[in-house]
Amino acid sequence: MSSRRRTPSRRVGISSRYARLREIEQLDPDVDYVEINQLMSHYEFPWDINQALSFALFRTYAVPTIGKLLAETGEFTERVQKRYDDTGLILEAVLEHGFTGTGTDAIRRMNQMHRSYPIGNGDLLYTLATFVVSPIRWMDAYGWRPFSETEKRASANYYRELGRHMGIKGIPDTWQEFAALHDAYEREHFAFDPGGRAVADSTLALLCTFPPNDKAPTTLIDAFSRSLMDAPLREAFRYTAPPRWFQVLSRGALRLRGRVVRWFPVRTRPQFVRDLPNIRSYPDGFDVRRLGTFPTGCPVPHDTYSDRVISTPVTPSRS
Repeated sequence: MSSRRRTPSRRVGISSRYARLREIEQLDPDVDYVEINQLMSHYEFPWDINQALSFALFRTYAVPTIGKLLAETGEFTERVQKRYDDTGLILEAVLEHGFTGTGTDAIRRMNQMHRSYPIGNGDLLYTLATFVVSPIRWMDAYGWRPFSETEKRASANYYRELGRHMGIKGIPDTWQEFAALHDAYEREHFAFDPGGRAVADSTLALLCTFPPNDKAPTTLIDAFSRSLMDAPLREAFRYTAPPRWFQVLSRGALRLRGRVVRWFPVRTRPQFVRDLPNIRSYPDGFDVRRLGTFPTGCPVPHDTYSDRVISTPVTPSRS
């Protein structure tokens, strides 16, 4: 599978709220998946996709082999702001530039980090699946509109290509298969681990420092975050569930935001992750080739981890 590299223009003059969707529907999700994902992430749903991808990464901490490894490196507990920034900037470099040039540099940097640690193919495959599944479900629940079938297919094809460049094996062909894999892996592997809980706690603490969250009490932001978690995720971290009324209020507030955004004018200028106030580690700019960690030797014992496989039958669900 290949992709044409075409950078979306600023598209000034688009007036209808659904004009971007009509533009996307004229593209081929099996060929133009990079451009479609650029339009989705930079123009159509920048805030929502950023939230959904952050939540996707958060889910991976509930898999003990992932959460424990991240805790042992210390990167997501002692330097959580930098790790948050590096992850977003590396992923955005691939999306912005495609699978050539700077995009290739970003993938190479990501692969260098991953290969320094004993990460099994199953955990990599599950993480890749969260990038496909979490935005789809987020938009279904809270977006100003859900993804179209074209957008879902383009998302699956984009992450299939990313996974191929990462050397991941057994990548699903469709977004439905990604969803089935995602759910089966969570059913089989979600469990409590002190390291995973420490990484989750550190991430939630960081979330409380982001504007406008930093203007609200920490306990309120923490409860709001736990309200958005499903029961299996909370149970894996041993988080208590907020009161039912607070969960309804929290989710309702996000749905209300989606209804309001539906009436906003179409975005004509791209919004990039690097321009968000949440990204604070590189006020003077950055070189994607220098992002992330540069561990030497064997940072954690390799015999601590084994490859994770899915033994649960994969059948589409919740899609």
